Amino acid sequence: MVRPYTVTRGRTRPSDRYAIDLMSRVTALDTDAAGSGVDHAGAALLELVRRGPRPVAEPAADADLPLTVVRVLLGDLAEAGLVLVRIDPPHRAPAGGAAADPGLLREIVDRLREIQCL
Repeated sequence: MVRPYTVTRGRTRPSDRYAIDLMSRVTALDTDAAGSGVDHAGAALLELVRRGPRPVAEPAADADLPLTVVRVLLGDLAEAGLVLVRIDPPHRAPAGGAAADPGLLREIVDRLREIQCL
């Protein structure tokens, strides 16, 4: 087992150039590049990102690494030009849409209560 601080060489944050939070979207820039100069943990993370654009939380869960470590590694990959990290604005449902239907909301609450009682 390798300690997280060993993987990140003692760093706890990515460089100041990258604001990487839980919902930042990560995209691999060159899916054919071998990623030379990237360590084992970075290469494994890059393989996860190559599956398609994903929020940071997904490769962190798939890699079974703490979010802090994944943020540092993604910052390194971004510095190397291998990934693009973007912060997407939160998606809001349109006013008056299905999400605002009181009947639908009551049904959801009822179903959640049923699940809770199981």
